[in-house]
Amino acid sequence: CRSVSQVPVAEGKSVQQTVELLARRLEALGADKQGTFGVDCETYHTAAALGTQGQTGKLMYVMHNSEYPLSCFALFENGPCLVADANFDTLMVKLKGFFQNAKANKIESRGTRYQYCDFLVKLGTVTMGPSARGISVEVEYCPCVIPNDCWNLLMEFMQSFMGSHTPGIPSVFGSKHDSTYSPGDTMVQYMELFNKIRKQQQVPVAGIR
Repeated sequence: CRSVSQVPVAEGKSVQQTVELLARRLEALGADKQGTFGVDCETYHTAAALGTQGQTGKLMYVMHNSEYPLSCFALFENGPCLVADANFDTLMVKLKGFFQNAKANKIESRGTRYQYCDFLVKLGTVTMGPSARGISVEVEYCPCVIPNDCWNLLMEFMQSFMGSHTPGIPSVFGSKHDSTYSPGDTMVQYMELFNKIRKQQQVPVAGIR
């Protein structure tokens, strides 16, 4: 089970300095670096010719996650999550008459993976173009795939290094009840996080140094 959330930039600090602060807290707990990760998201909108007059076209988000290198995820807001193989990107090029890529809206999170006992933590810098726009924190409790069975444990661990910025229970958990958590649930959380960051103030925060 995984929680994906945003951590605000610390007062008087840059995005990168805040990421380093979180990393130091994790390392003080005894967490070890375990490589890097990346999640990216491209936005597609329905071609104008297909839209009904006066009706806004539906957005589709095509996403990749380095944890699943052979997969591609296509999500609609408040809709299904399609898991396809990596060739889906080629298909989207062929469907350009139906879906158009809003290239200026590409957003991604990249950073370092940390392992601490049964927990996997990914600290990421969220960027749009050349600007750092925020910080993502993904925390996974590896032994459990039933969200309701491990949320309290997950939250207790997050509090140990996120403090007052520990998130509430993810919305995707609410629909899972006693069912199994899936990779698509993680991508839904990243989609929600990226859209939240897009909608925040358009004034860029301090860039990566």
